[in-house]
Amino acid sequence: MKRYTLERAKKEMLLYGESMFIRGLTGGASANISVRTETGFIITPTNSCIGFLDPERLSVLDEQGEWVSGDKPSKEFALHKAFYDERPDANAVIHLHSTYSTALSCLDVEEDKLFAPLTPYLYIRLGQVARVPYFEPGDLSLAKAVQAVAGKTAGVLMANHGPIVAGDDLAKAMYGIEELEEAAKITLLLDGKKVNPIPPEGIQTLLARYGHLSSK
Repeated sequence: MKRYTLERAKKEMLLYGESMFIRGLTGGASANISVRTETGFIITPTNSCIGFLDPERLSVLDEQGEWVSGDKPSKEFALHKAFYDERPDANAVIHLHSTYSTALSCLDVEEDKLFAPLTPYLYIRLGQVARVPYFEPGDLSLAKAVQAVAGKTAGVLMANHGPIVAGDDLAKAMYGIEELEEAAKITLLLDGKKVNPIPPEGIQTLLARYGHLSSK
């Protein structure tokens, strides 16, 4: 798709940000949203709440990620840029502190057992979600860890921190992070119970069919 205009980016960031906040996907100033535009990027300002965004205060950045106008950008823009650098088709990135995804990110389990393969939709929307180690928020080492896996998956869990998801547009990024949250919720609700998981060959078929097997 074509890159966002600033006007469209601001309009959709307010719309989807308010929707996610009202539905309890994140609280307070715990989330950030960015969009790739025709002239660079736009991201929610530092310490802002996505439920009450002011279009004139959104942080506008140039193609190198340098601050141009609006309020000071979120310190986590480097995480968003990691996706944009590795996924040329990505035009939107959303990071939340959604409850179930964040809880799952804290579990001491092997990576391939992080998500129980219980429904197909996570694999359809995002591919095989990865988890990266804990780093302090804003640490460039965290951005480097995300960038190392961003070419292979549109969804990443940051340990003890929360999820971050990329999409072709803001709607797809939102649907993806909602599906990640739902998959985390189902995984935690059914933990320790006897389930009928999707077989490994079924997961591989989904990943192949929806284009999630090859990196950039």
